[in-house]
Amino acid sequence: MKILISQEEMNLCKYLKKGLREAGFQVEIANDNEETRELIQENDFDLVLLESESENINGIKLIQELKKRNDDVGVIFLSEKDDIDLKVKALDNGGDDYVVSPFNFRELIARIRAVLRRETKNVDNILKAKNLTLNLLNREVKRDGKTIELTLKEFNLLEYLLRNKNLVLTRTVIKEKVWNIDFLNDTNIVDVYITHLRDKMDKGFSEKLIHTVRGVGYILKD
Repeated sequence: MKILISQEEMNLCKYLKKGLREAGFQVEIANDNEETRELIQENDFDLVLLESESENINGIKLIQELKKRNDDVGVIFLSEKDDIDLKVKALDNGGDDYVVSPFNFRELIARIRAVLRRETKNVDNILKAKNLTLNLLNREVKRDGKTIELTLKEFNLLEYLLRNKNLVLTRTVIKEKVWNIDFLNDTNIVDVYITHLRDKMDKGFSEKLIHTVRGVGYILKD
């Protein structure tokens, strides 16, 4: 699932991004109103960690734009301001939760998952391709009923392939979306992990799901 961190403090953003990625989420960062708006227009986020009020971010105003684009998006206000009037205002304007910093990261993850469960309870959280299924909530992968054990990064890669099934994806695009492109420009990590996935997904099955597009990248066919 994809999370946007809209917070003015860069160190906090880096801390949250690292922890959320380790927890299995895709993460984008914005440090002001304009960056937040641009990312909202370019992406469909499942949840936003939104600053309530700061010099460069007005979360109370931005939440209206968020909900207008995607009414199902979860919003957790994350702020240093422990003010009851601000909390009420944030929640009355569409926020699902309000967390005051400093906070316990494990508790924040639990709150994020709770909001995501509420926001997605009426949505199909199973990604499918032929006899392969990926459950976004319990992170379980099965093929023809057989459970496939994946590492965190293998799961994230498969999720991205399934969300874009029947589309040819270049190695560069996959690296940008699944890994941090800043330090992986000249690596063959995509090929390595595709091999890992194939070994686990196709073992015992005659039909292959992930196909190589020579000179370009890969496609997961349904």
